[in-house]
Amino acid sequence: MKITGILNNVFRPKKTLKTTRIKLYNTLAVLLCGSETWTVKASDARRITAAEMKYMRRTAGYTWTDHRTNSQIAKELKTTPNLDKLMEYKRSWTQHVNRMPRNNYPG
Repeated sequence: MKITGILNNVFRPKKTLKTTRIKLYNTLAVLLCGSETWTVKASDARRITAAEMKYMRRTAGYTWTDHRTNSQIAKELKTTPNLDKLMEYKRSWTQHVNRMPRNNYPG
């Protein structure tokens, strides 16, 4: 995701408060609008996770050599990865569609 690279350059960790960077990260969920119907390949999921974690590691003040797992960093910063949010949206949407009466389907 190019957005996290741009955010890392514009909102540098040493010049921006950690809380501001976390709030900015949480607003990225807006980009998931309509994601309920997206097909997410494993390669896409890896790239999304890698981009997010690069941003989150810099926010937390770690480098990739600091031996911190992605879940440890997410727990420390009290954030939910956007990929987890996307999967939750998909589950919620699927449950909604399954509850719909069958005669409401177009076609």
